[in-house]
Amino acid sequence: MKTTVSATKAEMGKLGGAQAGEAIRAAIAANGAANIILATGASQFDTLAALVEEKDIDWSKVAMFHLDEYIGLPVTHGASFRKYLTERFIEKVDGLGAAHLVNGDADDPKAECARLGELIAKHPIDVALVGIGENGHLAFNDPPADFDTEEAYLVVDLDEACRKQQLGEGWFPTFDDVPKQAISMSIKQIMKSKIIICSVPDERKADAVKGSLEGPVTNTVPASIMQQHPDCRMLLDEASASKLSK
Repeated sequence: MKTTVSATKAEMGKLGGAQAGEAIRAAIAANGAANIILATGASQFDTLAALVEEKDIDWSKVAMFHLDEYIGLPVTHGASFRKYLTERFIEKVDGLGAAHLVNGDADDPKAECARLGELIAKHPIDVALVGIGENGHLAFNDPPADFDTEEAYLVVDLDEACRKQQLGEGWFPTFDDVPKQAISMSIKQIMKSKIIICSVPDERKADAVKGSLEGPVTNTVPASIMQQHPDCRMLLDEASASKLSK
């Protein structure tokens, strides 16, 4: 795992966007197309803002998958990840080839997982943009995460720490408003990505960063699994890196 610490969150985002743009252009040059995973949440604001400004990307050759979505939350809700990606990415790039969004409103969430699993199996991922939760989660795989399932997407229960983070970031008015379940990409599916760019700003993530980078690989700190990825770039700001010993 390669770790880079930027002075500010904005500089970290610019680096993440630039690295993602480079990876997308390389995949298109090599294969004629690129498949990407995008994350949401406060950690991705600057990275996505930088990515949509990248030059010389033929977005019509890019297929996008996203990591997770709340179950039962309408796309019109301010916390909807589909709304987030539509407004911050899909509408800002020119002619995106495909956007495979997670339908959290699906009548049968497990069938939605199967649908997405069939799609992503046909699209080997070139680059995944992800973050880390305050509880060390990767996507919505809260601890103890399932490191073994071969399913690409799962129905998961959100733990209290995860739900409190969503409240703290201002996505919901009260704790009771935060959904208790979501559809999440699995750990093994994320790890199949050729390149992982993990952007993690803010001091509130410092403990999770330390556990993910300097602790053992354990499903009680799900993001620690990225230590085993052959090309994972961990991008931090000074605040999120503040508890690292080296």
